[in-house]
Amino acid sequence: MSHRHALTALAVLATAGALAAPTATAAPAPEAAPTTISAYTGSPEDAAATKAFYEAVRKSVLAKRAAAAKNGQKLAAVTVTYRVNAPTFRTQINRSTQIWNSSVNDVRLAEVSSGADFSYREGNDSRGSYASTDGRGHGYIFIDYRQAQQYNSTRITAHETGHVLGLPDHYSGPCSELMSGGGPGTSCTNATPNAAERRRVDQIW
Repeated sequence: MSHRHALTALAVLATAGALAAPTATAAPAPEAAPTTISAYTGSPEDAAATKAFYEAVRKSVLAKRAAAAKNGQKLAAVTVTYRVNAPTFRTQINRSTQIWNSSVNDVRLAEVSSGADFSYREGNDSRGSYASTDGRGHGYIFIDYRQAQQYNSTRITAHETGHVLGLPDHYSGPCSELMSGGGPGTSCTNATPNAAERRRVDQIW
């Protein structure tokens, strides 16, 4: 998310209890500037980035399906794997993936130690939190410390995970709509997708 995004992008998420700001040394050194970013403020670039991130994960999942079919298996639910490189937010990430796993039928999120479809990262970034892909089949969700102090951090992780599952932002929606992101304001703490969002994810997968 650009500087322009970061201020409005904070429009997703009021933390139930303010997280203590980790020291700068806790933030991982950025590997490289992400080529695509999906933020909370809304722009054509964000929409394109969201789609690119989803497609990167989908590419990996399609390969898994093909491998299963080759062995005469049909997957009842597709598993999307992730790694947690964001220890400060492990509780929120676990809660978010549990929410999604209990909300949809055709895709499952599972933590692995290596070979993940995407990862969660943490640190300080003027763009705030975002979902990113390098365009080569790998993606990650970045959680910004400052943003997570001001907004609900579980809503942040659940919202960004929604992008992994193929959902775009819809800022004009109510708080009950997870992908409305920051539209409803900082008082919105809902981290659960509504019925329409759940149906859409099952349709996609």
